[in-house]
Amino acid sequence: MPAYVISEVEVRDRAAMEAYRELAAATIAQYGGRYLVRGGAAELVEGGPPPKTIIIVEFPSMARAQEWYASAEYAEALKLRHTALERRLLFV
Repeated sequence: MPAYVISEVEVRDRAAMEAYRELAAATIAQYGGRYLVRGGAAELVEGGPPPKTIIIVEFPSMARAQEWYASAEYAEALKLRHTALERRLLFV
């Protein structure tokens, strides 16, 4: 069953964000993931607060998503993440 990694992000450093994004995208593909949503307009219909930038990635399974997140390859991107952006991350 597919699993989804949902990120709600706020950019802190645009240059670091671009470097993070490039590294993360390569590792996502390596682990069988694919972007379903990568930013764009988000419309708040109920509740709050207003959404930030939303990214949704689909993986073939929860196990594969967890392997990706714990991988040595993604660890390189995570080094940039703290400088690049603030985020909430959910696995569904």
